[in-house]
Amino acid sequence: MTAGPKTCPAPPLTGTGRGARGAARGGLANMAGSVLAGTTGVLVTWIVARTLGKAEAGAFFSATAAFVLAGGLAKLGTSTGLVYWPARLRATGRSHLLGPCLRIGLAPVVVFSLLLAVVMWAGAPAIARITAHDSPEMIAGHAAGLRVLAAFIPLQALTDVLLTVTRGYRSMRPTVLLDRVLRSSLQLLTVSLAGVSTLWAAASLPVFALAWAAPYLPVAVLAGYAARRVYLTGRPPGASSDRAERDRLRRDFWLFTGPRALAAVAQLALQRVDVLLVAALGGLGPAAVYAVAGRFVILIQFANQGLSQSVQPRLAEALSTGDRDAANRLYQVATGWLVLITWPVNLLVILFAPYYLRLFGDDYTAGTPVVRLLAVAMLIATGCGMVDMVLAMAGRTSLNLGNVLVALAVTIGLDVLLIPRWGALGAAAGLAGAMVANNLLPLVQVFRSSRLHPFGPGTRAAALLSIGCFGLLPWAVTGLAGRGPAGLALAVAVAAPVFGGGTWLLRGRLELGAFTRRNHPKEAR
Repeated sequence: MTAGPKTCPAPPLTGTGRGARGAARGGLANMAGSVLAGTTGVLVTWIVARTLGKAEAGAFFSATAAFVLAGGLAKLGTSTGLVYWPARLRATGRSHLLGPCLRIGLAPVVVFSLLLAVVMWAGAPAIARITAHDSPEMIAGHAAGLRVLAAFIPLQALTDVLLTVTRGYRSMRPTVLLDRVLRSSLQLLTVSLAGVSTLWAAASLPVFALAWAAPYLPVAVLAGYAARRVYLTGRPPGASSDRAERDRLRRDFWLFTGPRALAAVAQLALQRVDVLLVAALGGLGPAAVYAVAGRFVILIQFANQGLSQSVQPRLAEALSTGDRDAANRLYQVATGWLVLITWPVNLLVILFAPYYLRLFGDDYTAGTPVVRLLAVAMLIATGCGMVDMVLAMAGRTSLNLGNVLVALAVTIGLDVLLIPRWGALGAAAGLAGAMVANNLLPLVQVFRSSRLHPFGPGTRAAALLSIGCFGLLPWAVTGLAGRGPAGLALAVAVAAPVFGGGTWLLRGRLELGAFTRRNHPKEAR
């Protein structure tokens, strides 16, 4: 049970306090790494926007969106399967099947990622013609950038899957150090060098694409070493399995993972296809504005991912053993932490939207309505917590797939309808509608099927505290001091200490004692 004031005792659920502590420490490290990754992503976006023209920047963002989509497809849903099944095998006393489970998941990813790399290489000119409406030189440079990225698709997919393996063993450290810290830092370094090179030579889209993708090579090698190490450490002595067990596991693995593979691609499409649609329907310039305006969403998604990746194996174990009380408390506590971290960011983004965009150049301030609309949608999405992951860990991957497909249909339908009329704001309306659908649908399904919901006392406290400190209080201060830079700065100077004090007073309700190290130090893996 987590530490906290005696006025708000945590329910005495068996094992849940330890699970919350482990999730807190793994989630804290993962979120810290995610903040670093999100920050470096914003800096990379700033360098690209400042160095390349709007059309070339739009081509770069379109190319990286296609790369991420291809890499997500190549993973075949194993980012869930390789956490769910190892956790389930350990929880049900079948650890001797861990080795076959990893081979079942890894081999198809390697083969399929190579195939997709060939397809993207061959289709690069066609993709460039669809998304680039400019001169032949722009189309040629766009196609060359796509081909550079195509060569790294297998490394991207393999890196993500190998790090998933380590998370399946409850080891968050490789994901934090290799993906969040090393890869993002190397990307910032290499893209910065590409930007500096433009002082002596003309900016080249393929050079920026290579600089952005090259860090996947060393990270993939180190991820392979980390995955092998956790597997050898956790392998039971004398483990062996017969063919019937392996065949049954292969069938069950892909019955679970198959729907999630489609859902994962659709989920990525929700995050990336809008950039491609803006480029195709509105041009590369509006695509650049939209990509820059929506960059903060990636930062919020990183925080969500960082926490959910720590909660995921513990939630899978709780649900696989039928401990729904423990699962519900983990879900609610984690959602409270997520709201506490992300709602202030979203509310500040709404407040500072014009000034935030001006950092990327005056041409990008037209994206202010885009930023504010997406920030409101993110408040709703994060308020539901990691609900899609909870639905998947409950074994409802088919429902998960249906929800994501509905959300994808919403975003594509609204994009096709609104982008020709409203440009980047039309794409933002499509993404906002999709985010609301993709969170409210599984929220209802999780409650009806498993009686799980995210609205615990910590979630309510974090939401009210965030709205009061970064919504109502800045509105009152700027109403008195003005909405210029000085008034906004004063509003933040007043809101921040009030928020800090409120967090301290509500630490018991928020279960922040789970982040202490007084008990069970072995859980801080």
